[in-house]
Amino acid sequence: MNILIFGGTGRVGSHIVTYALLDRHHVTVLVRNPEKIQINHENLTIIPGNVLNKDDIVRAIRGMDVVISSLNTDGTTTLSESMPLIIEAMENEGIQRIITIGTAGILQSRMDPNLLRYLSSESKRKSVRAAEEHYKVYKMLKQSKLDWTIVCPTYLPDGERVGEYRTESNFLPEGGIKISVPDTAEFAFSQIKSSDYIKTRVGISY
Repeated sequence: MNILIFGGTGRVGSHIVTYALLDRHHVTVLVRNPEKIQINHENLTIIPGNVLNKDDIVRAIRGMDVVISSLNTDGTTTLSESMPLIIEAMENEGIQRIITIGTAGILQSRMDPNLLRYLSSESKRKSVRAAEEHYKVYKMLKQSKLDWTIVCPTYLPDGERVGEYRTESNFLPEGGIKISVPDTAEFAFSQIKSSDYIKTRVGISY
């Protein structure tokens, strides 16, 4: 399978790159700083570019079967600015499947299912800026024709791969407190072969 990964140098994205190469897929990453990719592999293609540049996205996306985005917010609006470009390029190329990394803040609140977690007392975060960025992406994907899945982890320490975790559509699994970066990446990567969570936000935790 030909997989394009945005955010491939990030905490979650770098693990997804590794999992995809171990599974013998052809992996392409679009990165601003290619020197940050420490992997040398015959199935890895590194394209220097910027997710805010439409031409760079179009160039990278040709011939792909699936797109995975693990772009983070990092105090910027890169997430919400790049997603319309990604969606447009995918629709123009006839690519249906996209998996993105979101945040548990955009899941529904268990205390008040009419509210998102980041707008409810369920959220302990003082700043909602990152959740607002992820919510914008959720709304864009929801309005698109793509087969999207947004993986929504809660507290995300680096940690170790455990290989066992709980997932739930639209809600954080009850009592969920954390999930490691490697396990989040493993689950997100596994969705390229799964149709369980198409057009769905999925909460993940131990």
